[in-house]
Amino acid sequence: MTSALDALSEPQRRLVNAWLPGAEVARDHSWGLVGTTVLEVVHAGERYVVKAADEHDHHLARELRAHREWLAPWVAVGRGPELVHADGEAKVIVTRLVPGVLVEGSAAEHDPDAYRQAGELLALLHGQESHVDPEFEARAKAKSLAWLDKPHRITPDVEERLRAEIASWPSPPALVVPTHGDWQPRNWLVDDGVVSAIDLGRADLRPAVSDLARLAAQQFRGAPELEVAFLEGYGGDPREPEAWHRLCVSEAVGTAVWAFQVGEESFEQQGHRMIADALANR
Repeated sequence: MTSALDALSEPQRRLVNAWLPGAEVARDHSWGLVGTTVLEVVHAGERYVVKAADEHDHHLARELRAHREWLAPWVAVGRGPELVHADGEAKVIVTRLVPGVLVEGSAAEHDPDAYRQAGELLALLHGQESHVDPEFEARAKAKSLAWLDKPHRITPDVEERLRAEIASWPSPPALVVPTHGDWQPRNWLVDDGVVSAIDLGRADLRPAVSDLARLAAQQFRGAPELEVAFLEGYGGDPREPEAWHRLCVSEAVGTAVWAFQVGEESFEQQGHRMIADALANR
């Protein structure tokens, strides 16, 4: 192994060496913003991804659940990561490498066909199960208010308006499905025109509309043809206006506050724009 494995804990390194003896690190895909290490490795002529989390992480358990319960439709058509090894207690998993380049930053980011395919993939994920969660909206409301209790740079007048609106929200039962949680081109790969998906660290049971929030705030702005193609692939538009508005406000607040906490100024500015857009739509 190369020194890139030094970022893993000793138990994690021991497991990886047992699972993939003699493997070599080809590339470090880690972001550096959170305590997750993502390594592309080569073992016996095959390429894998090793993902390991630190003691503060709460995303790897979500990813492992997604692999075990929800990713079979993607894996069956070769458009999602296949789980090979995992240890939930040690917080380390190994998947087969999904070939391709990130859609984000490539020509495919502006290609309607990529969004049509992404919509089809998302429909496969969402369509596996559903049930009514009577507490989801109440939890989301409380979480939004809790974000506002943390340090941030939302102006006092906007914060006051946000708090008043969020406090007034109803908490109806919500239909939840398996969701990706970060559905956008930075988590899509394209290989010879075929779009696949990766990174299930935010996967959870949520309303289907939650997987449209980041696209609506980013790629769909000023590009209606991408939104039309995506919804064609998905098979319809799941956005009910009032629930969609509540989600947009929650996503905006969470984005602005989280990005400030980790020092991602450009993402923080996006969060402030999302807040302005959401409030302007009332």
